[in-house]
Amino acid sequence: MKLHELQSSTGSRKVRKRVGRGYGSGLGKTSGRGHKGQKARSGGGTRLGFEGGQTPLFQRLPKRGFTNINRKDYTVVNIETLNQFDEGTEVTPELLIELGVVSKERSGIKILGNGELTKKLTVKAHKFSASAKEAIEKAGGQAEVV
Repeated sequence: MKLHELQSSTGSRKVRKRVGRGYGSGLGKTSGRGHKGQKARSGGGTRLGFEGGQTPLFQRLPKRGFTNINRKDYTVVNIETLNQFDEGTEVTPELLIELGVVSKERSGIKILGNGELTKKLTVKAHKFSASAKEAIEKAGGQAEVV
């Protein structure tokens, strides 16, 4: 293949529609908008969700529940994930973020007890589930609340 033989794949390049350039183009006079009416005008058309004056669906449906603005959203880490650290390591939220175990801290980090922990670690986090705390202490480590 040579440079002068290069071609873009079919359908990747589309010719721009030039409206209002004479009736020979097929898009002259009304420019594909038909005759008069709301959609023929500039800025014509209705807003999103408009149903011709009928009460829109989003207003007809009942409202339910509420959003608690004080809700805390914890990033969860299972204890099986902590097996990647060396024996005796102090696992902190900063270390977890640095190594890419979690992407961000949010309201804090919570350790859950899913899986087996085989190494003795000192784990520092914002919250622990009862089973996680038990598993860490069973492996000979410590669970400290930050």
